[in-house]
Amino acid sequence: MAVHALDPIQDPRWTELLGRHEGASAFHTPGWLEALRRTYGYEPVVLTTSPPRADLANGLAFCHVRSWLTGRRMVSLPFSDHCQPLVDTPEELAELAAAWRRDVDRSSCKYLELRPLNLPAAPELGLGEMASYALHTVDLRSDLETTFRRFHKDSIQRKIRRAEREALDYEVGRTPTLVEKFYGLLLLTRLRFKLPPQPLSWFQNLASLLGDHLQIHVASKDGQPISAILTLRHKRTLVYKYGCSDSRFNNLGGTALLFWRAIQAAKEHGAEELDLGRSDWDNPGLITFKSRWGAGPSSLTYYRYPHAVSSGRGTRWKARLTPLFSRVPAGLQPAIGRLLYRHLG
Repeated sequence: MAVHALDPIQDPRWTELLGRHEGASAFHTPGWLEALRRTYGYEPVVLTTSPPRADLANGLAFCHVRSWLTGRRMVSLPFSDHCQPLVDTPEELAELAAAWRRDVDRSSCKYLELRPLNLPAAPELGLGEMASYALHTVDLRSDLETTFRRFHKDSIQRKIRRAEREALDYEVGRTPTLVEKFYGLLLLTRLRFKLPPQPLSWFQNLASLLGDHLQIHVASKDGQPISAILTLRHKRTLVYKYGCSDSRFNNLGGTALLFWRAIQAAKEHGAEELDLGRSDWDNPGLITFKSRWGAGPSSLTYYRYPHAVSSGRGTRWKARLTPLFSRVPAGLQPAIGRLLYRHLG
């Protein structure tokens, strides 16, 4: 069976496949892929067994990442928590696997990296485990009252009520003003954790290209933004992708309020699941926070071809960057982030 390549941004068949395939997520969408291309220069491609002009039966989305610092590779997908191959049969997946092995073996690519939600036949496909993460999802199919009762009483319910008593201002949308408020809090948060911030253009492109499927939620006190989250919506899933805050106001419960408001709005649009994204296993604080929303962690495994020695539970680039980045003056950190992130996808 022949394997073909297509441009998922320009080819309308890709959008049609996303509409009917249950494995599709916000990370597969043309808007997300175009934001990766505009911001970081990555080239999105989809491999499929469907011939040109035929309806797509399947597809594997990935990006060509070309970096003089970290090497050339194929990633499915950069800066995306997961990206399930959209196939219906083991035979389709085996054909796509044979194609990506040929592409890697015949090119100067170091490897291909897959980030599936599940891939039971990984060894048979020539893939080796690369990293493992915790993944949290919250079931939203119950009514709001039942959903609220599942939250941790002290850490979540109490903070939501505290935020409501504080009468925090709540804004939601994707305007340039909200992007700026979000990014200001992101800079504070990344500085606090001694990590480089993503480029502002990444969030501007996402807000422009994803339309109403992206929402920025901001809580403020007396006109001062104190916390913000960025969510994505695809079909019946709400995805929490980014969060940030001014730690001086964390006791006011702004972040908890934003999650609750996002959940309420998502359920009005028929959402049945909240995807809280991946967490490093060696970050127990984040895992505990996500678990308190009523979601126990499951394992999310990334794979690589050719086989590579496992990097353990999660990547270690943060640990390597932290001591270096902590010495960079605050005013230069956004510029460092703009230069660095295109090499990390």
